[in-house]
Amino acid sequence: MQPSSCSVLLIDDEPLAQDYLLHCLEAHADVALCYEHCAERAVALALEIDATVVLVDLRMPGTDGFGVVRNLRADSRTEHIPIVMLSSEHDAEVKVQAFAAGANDYLVKWPDARELVARLRYHSAACVARRQRDAAFASLARSQEELRASQAALHQAQKMEAIGQLTGGVAHDFNNVLQIIGGNLQLVKLMGGLNDNARGRVDAALAGVERGGRLASHLLAFARRQPLQAVVIDPSVVLADMEEMLRRVLGPQARIESDIAPGVWSTAVDPSQLHNVILNLAINARDAMPHGGTLTLRARNVPAGSPELAEVGQGEYVMIEVADTGNGMPPDVLQRAFEPFFTTKPTGQGTGLGLSMAYGFVKQSGGEILLKSTPGSGTSVRIFLRRSATQAIPEEFDGAATPLFGGIETVLVVEDEEAVRDATAQLLLALGYHVLQAPDADQAARIVEHGARVDLLFTDVIMPGRMSSLELADLVRRRCPDAQILFTSGYAEGVLTHEGKMDPSISLLPKPYNPDVLSARIRHLLRRRKAA
Repeated sequence: MQPSSCSVLLIDDEPLAQDYLLHCLEAHADVALCYEHCAERAVALALEIDATVVLVDLRMPGTDGFGVVRNLRADSRTEHIPIVMLSSEHDAEVKVQAFAAGANDYLVKWPDARELVARLRYHSAACVARRQRDAAFASLARSQEELRASQAALHQAQKMEAIGQLTGGVAHDFNNVLQIIGGNLQLVKLMGGLNDNARGRVDAALAGVERGGRLASHLLAFARRQPLQAVVIDPSVVLADMEEMLRRVLGPQARIESDIAPGVWSTAVDPSQLHNVILNLAINARDAMPHGGTLTLRARNVPAGSPELAEVGQGEYVMIEVADTGNGMPPDVLQRAFEPFFTTKPTGQGTGLGLSMAYGFVKQSGGEILLKSTPGSGTSVRIFLRRSATQAIPEEFDGAATPLFGGIETVLVVEDEEAVRDATAQLLLALGYHVLQAPDADQAARIVEHGARVDLLFTDVIMPGRMSSLELADLVRRRCPDAQILFTSGYAEGVLTHEGKMDPSISLLPKPYNPDVLSARIRHLLRRRKAA
């Protein structure tokens, strides 16, 4: 086995020593020699040549061999380099002093060349082995730290995923319950005959249903089961449009600063959900600045390879930041900030869903969200969304008010939850529509195949039975080419979505819905059919 190369530093005031060592080493290419007569340069030279062994003469003017040993041992960078003391004195007491000072070996000038080379190789190999061991320990420590960090990240991801699955299932059932309650309350109002007191209580109950619907929507956003209809937007336009509303939300004690870079790239995202996220972040910032402060809205492009993408991923991103100068969060709170229902606010002053909703929305949109906070120095929430290859198209708004009224068309209602189906059918009947009902897609298909003409199919997304809601929609389109399709769901189960995003051509009415929204959506679809 080829011995390891060794780098030898010789400190001796007599050049003759260099000549002797060069003669001894001329047949040994693996040993490199560096000679220096100035003892004060020992530490610097040992570092410069990466010495694996130092030979030092005992008796020298100025700093002697003992001083060189002490200097090398005093520096943490050279303290472990083996040192061989060279001396013409064969005195046991001198040897004891040399070892006490820190020397590893003692040679009387001049030893046999074979012995000298053997000792140099021995001490050099020990030095190299020690360095390799230290490097291995350092690498192991880094690996263990990285493992601990990855295990903590995995644990956090698993916890968030488990909470997401739980909240998604709860929100689905919760929305169906809200739809039953809200639908029947609306029917009570439509039936009339209520006095002012009863009408006020019904309105209060409906307000509670609406509040519960928002709560369920936030849960679904966190669970990444919210149907997203992404369009290409210009983030700078969205932030600019929100600025005036955010000023009203923050109140007079806080001020807003906009730091929007020119030429911000476009991104594909659900604009209404992004609007909700920024609004919730602004509300959190307001609550963190009870005595006033500054909210900064920032947007800029982040090219691929930027250092700030180390925690995000590869590619080109648009970064939207909402930063405040408020109270900030301690590390233990920061670690749990994205968990739903976790809040440090007093009871009744927050649901703990603002940040969790933002987290779920950004993740479902294919982006990343980073939260940084320091107690007493404020909080920064950075949202990274992928750059879109296409440019944003300005939205065109129709300023005309949409009248909310019914019609005489035929609507096929398909819903496996009997109470929900009955309440919805009664609402549509009250609006004047001809209503057909089916508890699943199989029975709805038979109604259509037996010749019923359907103007609009209003169907739940997930139902028991052989046929799916999508297959039913295809059948209705074949049998009634002019029919419109309106889906409804307690949450986006993935049937209508691909990677959490829904095609803009699909019409979905999330539960719970009220008669105004239902009638407006139906009239919109039926008018679109007539226009076509």
